Amino acid sequence: MQFTAQQIAAFVSGEIIGQADVVINDVSPIEQGRPNTLSYVTDQRFLPALATTEASVVLLTRDLYDASLSTKATLILVPNARQAIGSLLQGVAEFLRPRKKGIEQPSFIAEGVNLPDDVYVGAFAYIGKGVQIGQGVQIYPQAYIGDYTRIGDNTVIYSGVKIYDHCTVGKDCIIHSGCVIGADGFGFEPDAEGVNHKIPQIGSVTIEDDVEIGANTTIDRAMMGETRVKKNAKIDNLVQVAHNVQVGDSSFLCAQVGIAGSSTIGNHCILAGQVGVANRITLADNVVCGAKTGVASSIRQAGQYQGSPAIDAMNWRKSSIVFKNLPEIQRQINQLTREK
Repeated sequence: MQFTAQQIAAFVSGEIIGQADVVINDVSPIEQGRPNTLSYVTDQRFLPALATTEASVVLLTRDLYDASLSTKATLILVPNARQAIGSLLQGVAEFLRPRKKGIEQPSFIAEGVNLPDDVYVGAFAYIGKGVQIGQGVQIYPQAYIGDYTRIGDNTVIYSGVKIYDHCTVGKDCIIHSGCVIGADGFGFEPDAEGVNHKIPQIGSVTIEDDVEIGANTTIDRAMMGETRVKKNAKIDNLVQVAHNVQVGDSSFLCAQVGIAGSSTIGNHCILAGQVGVANRITLADNVVCGAKTGVASSIRQAGQYQGSPAIDAMNWRKSSIVFKNLPEIQRQINQLTREK
């Protein structure tokens, strides 16, 4: 594929600074830019790289542009360079990985399941009885779709995904390899002798529209009722969402987040890597928890939080400075105590 700067600018509604006819045939990071490639800059920290990059065309967030910038590259000014590169890469991805059609063999499709003509089912996939599959769904090899599960239009289910029975996945979702949806929640009750007895998990999981779930993430079914991930939520790899959890609209759960049972995550929240949320916790909308935060009690106000237990992020940063100085502070206290 080859495109000129002019064609790219037209696609992203950008303004060209430099040669409109320069040709690109690939993409590259700004620091490793190569001739005839497209790169982007959306953060002031990377502006110095413009002076040395060999990339031929660079998408630049308009607010960062200054006429004094030194670069050999043709610049395309856009409101948000990361958004613009995302739109371009979406088109490239669709070209490189076109949607598939047809049913590969061997695969198992239960009697009575009706598949639209444009569906793809890969080899060794299993589709149980009573399953409903929408238009344009892509089910890659070795995926398992349990009985009476529903999959919405244009959802992509990659190889090795396991979706248990009676679950619902909405439209335009992406479920990556190794993800397990609808396994039993972790429900046990010890008897008088201390023997643990399983509490049957008879609820379900509902994934709303436009949700992406990363590789090897697990979303457990509810004991009663449902575990729900709401529309446009994005879940990274290796995340654990326990039974009866509710994840709000457009929230981000980053790698190795763990959310215990019956907790509610608000809309537009961000839980960074390895955040842990205890059971029956509620997070308000627009809560941001930094990496490794331990949320032991509900957070009722929007804001940034850090630490374990979670506190206001600014207070946590101040506390961290004190913490590393504690041995010296203790030494001074001991000295003052002896002097008395």
